Amino acid sequence: MPSRPVAVLVTRPAHQAAHLAELVEQRGWRAVRFPALEIIPVKPVDKVNSMLQRIDLFDALIFISVNAVNFALQANDGKIDRFKNHRIAAVGRATATALETAGLAVTWVPEAGFNSEALLAMPELQAIGGRSFLLVRGESGRELLADTLRARGATVEYLEVYRRIQPECDNTFVKQLLSRRELDVITVTSVEALENLTAMLGLQIQDKVLLVPLVVISERMRNKARAMGFKRIVIADSPSDAAIVETVSTVCNGEYSGRIE
Repeated sequence: MPSRPVAVLVTRPAHQAAHLAELVEQRGWRAVRFPALEIIPVKPVDKVNSMLQRIDLFDALIFISVNAVNFALQANDGKIDRFKNHRIAAVGRATATALETAGLAVTWVPEAGFNSEALLAMPELQAIGGRSFLLVRGESGRELLADTLRARGATVEYLEVYRRIQPECDNTFVKQLLSRRELDVITVTSVEALENLTAMLGLQIQDKVLLVPLVVISERMRNKARAMGFKRIVIADSPSDAAIVETVSTVCNGEYSGRIE
């Protein structure tokens, strides 16, 4: 470990970065906030409102992320009545917690795993012929979940309530850290953020970015990072902030208890 405080790049969206940054700083490290993704509501809202009016036609709702929960409630003026009379699935524990915090009961959530594959493996979602599902998600998400449910005989439609965009951030400080080799670990929690990060920092510094140990949260992200040229990639045991910080610790200590490329 360096004699100075370890510098950890936190790339979560600005409105979701505080807890991870706090955990980083509790370790005596330096949290360098550089949001590589911005989450905004879908506009115009006519299509969202139209789908909300049809919500009673579906047998079950599937929420893809915490953002899906928050922006769906925002689109419905914070009211939960439209959602309460449905069976509800959450892709992972964090999403389930967001639903429960809002007052909604969660019917299905994977005990292990936090992605579409884990949800699709649940016994309750195998024999679903003739049932209808509404997937609540952001624009341009993965198609695996919908495609698999349809292949099993279900009807699937989308309620897309948010968009992911590349934020405008001053990259000067991060580029200075990279140039001085004073950025020790990069944390990234989505493929989109990973792509945005390299674009936001620019080609001139890219060779230095690719040498910094990268902590990600899934095999899919690992594969993308490897294809982009990152040299040292470690997968956290879960997408929780605590697990990410534990993985950063193993990187700094040279233990690599997570899965490393």
